[in-house]
Amino acid sequence: MNRRLLTVLTIAFLVAGACSFLVYRLVGKRVTSEQKQTTTRVVAASSDIKLGSVLTSADLGTIEIAGTPPKGTILKPQDAIGRGVISDLYQGEPILDTRLASLGSGGGLAATIRKGMRACAVKVDEVVGVAGFVTPGMRVDVLISGNPPGLSNSVDGPEVRTLLQNIEVLSAGTDIQKDTEGKPNKVQVVNLLVAPEQAEVLSLASAQTHIQLVLRNPLDTETGKLPGTALSNLFGETVRPLAKVRTIAASAHKTASPIYSIVVFNGAQRSEQKFESHEDKQ
Repeated sequence: MNRRLLTVLTIAFLVAGACSFLVYRLVGKRVTSEQKQTTTRVVAASSDIKLGSVLTSADLGTIEIAGTPPKGTILKPQDAIGRGVISDLYQGEPILDTRLASLGSGGGLAATIRKGMRACAVKVDEVVGVAGFVTPGMRVDVLISGNPPGLSNSVDGPEVRTLLQNIEVLSAGTDIQKDTEGKPNKVQVVNLLVAPEQAEVLSLASAQTHIQLVLRNPLDTETGKLPGTALSNLFGETVRPLAKVRTIAASAHKTASPIYSIVVFNGAQRSEQKFESHEDKQ
């Protein structure tokens, strides 16, 4: 065999062997490090747990998590027993502190109310609005309709206005769960999560106006000032802002003169004449 060819083959075998050895060492170290990776035993749900439930020892189990456990993971069962669930938990899921209410808060609807917020019940018509189609966690706008104070005889009729926007639904009816098929129940009371000042506004609106809920996309969080509208706008050629409608209506009330009607009978014939009082204008 040619000595030169033999030298080339020998060098090639040596290079291949060296590469194989390096790959083996790198892969071997990675496998070894993975095998030696530490695990942590954390508290997990032993079965599906519904929103509003109060945890007992029967609801809890433990699982091992490789590496660093998520922030807020509960390591001891006694730290979870007696606390209310504020978000559905599923079997085998590690229980995080943020998914539970504070100790002593109990279960049910009260445990789901965040600090500084209030749950305000709103009565709605199951035929009007979205009653019966609302489930906890959805977002709605609150609309009110009625006659504003001082404008009960307005020629423009009742008005409607958006009172609150992007409000979270806590519950629908007396149950904060969906039915057995996962569908919302038809109800006439919806509990909304609002700030204290919003609760005052909503309470007054419930007593004095008609309330309607409007569903919105939960990803649509933008809010803005809406002008509202009046009944007369629905039958006009163009929709006028509510502020302009009120200005026109007020002006009409100030400038309009009383209309007088006179009926004249001439034998069997009857005629009617109408005229304005120019004295009132002056």
